[in-house]
Amino acid sequence: MTEVTESFFASLPARAPAVLRSPVSGTIRIDLSTGARTDHWRVELAPGQARVSRSPEPADAIWYSSADLFERLVTGRTQGIAAVLRNESTFSGDLTLFLLFRHFFPDPPGTRDPREVAREQAGRSR
Repeated sequence: MTEVTESFFASLPARAPAVLRSPVSGTIRIDLSTGARTDHWRVELAPGQARVSRSPEPADAIWYSSADLFERLVTGRTQGIAAVLRNESTFSGDLTLFLLFRHFFPDPPGTRDPREVAREQAGRSR
């Protein structure tokens, strides 16, 4: 497993209060494959909280991905929903947990808040 992926999962508990604001709770297991090897990460999500373990235990949702794709997700070089729609990864179980978990991923490099862009454009037109 890459250092980027390890760091991403290690950061989840500290980032959870800012990311997990909805009342949704549940467990999601992320299965990351590299060749014939699969690493399991189990994340318990609750409002303002995330607990991470390296457990293959059952979960409310399971996301299957290559380790390489997941590294691109955690660095903002690709998006989770797009990866599932392109069939680069699969997801089963409670879709709400997938939609909630994806908020931990960063925006693509160079992405800007549309409100910020609109303010800049309004400032130029004055």
